[in-house]
Amino acid sequence: MTEPPDHVARNRRHWDDMAADWVDPGRRNWTAAEPTWGLWALPESELRLLPDDLTGLDTIELGCGTGYVSGWLARRGARPVGIDNSAGQLATARAFQREFGVEFPLVHGDAEHVPYPDASFDLAISEYGAAIWCDPYAWVPEAARLLRPGGRLVFLGTHSLLQLCAPELGPAGDRLRRDYFGLHRLEWADDDSVEFALPYGEWFRLLRDCGFEVTDLLELRAPADATRDFDSVTARWARRWPAEHVVKAVRRS
Repeated sequence: MTEPPDHVARNRRHWDDMAADWVDPGRRNWTAAEPTWGLWALPESELRLLPDDLTGLDTIELGCGTGYVSGWLARRGARPVGIDNSAGQLATARAFQREFGVEFPLVHGDAEHVPYPDASFDLAISEYGAAIWCDPYAWVPEAARLLRPGGRLVFLGTHSLLQLCAPELGPAGDRLRRDYFGLHRLEWADDDSVEFALPYGEWFRLLRDCGFEVTDLLELRAPADATRDFDSVTARWARRWPAEHVVKAVRRS
């Protein structure tokens, strides 16, 4: 059996170690009446990540964490599956399934190698998850394989501009700190995790080469009244420059 790439094992350890920190945020999202997205909880009514009608759709969440996105999908009539690299995160997701009475399959595995047949799903979605913790040159082709013709891919992750401005420690500033060309694998001084980012030309070429048509790119802005800061970015920074992006694409026939 081929050993997985080192980032898979490193990110598994990272998220198993972090799992307890995400119980309370997970519960808040499971209890939310309307889906919200990203660092500053932007409403679904504004971003429109989900299809208007999810009834009967087979969906896969790539890097499901505590499972709240798949919980939202299930409550709206979809048939979701969640896959995640962290057993700790999946234990939390299963606890929430019992607490909220919503059941769907949860798979412990790597979103770069999903144990489902070709053309199994109508929607593949990732809020962070695979969108930043998996190698795009592996997980995007895998998402294409899993989707039926006309199926949708939607992912939200860190904007490449934020990654260019991020120091080894602390929040992003107003200077570029790394090269744009060749942007791909990112490692940090304060933990053993591995993240991924691409220049936008590379994102679009990769998606096209995997059989996708990009239908929208959203560059997210922190709301004017946002006050919460994060380790990697402040609200003030994210009101001036995009900290997150959403990519929407359709699998061509």
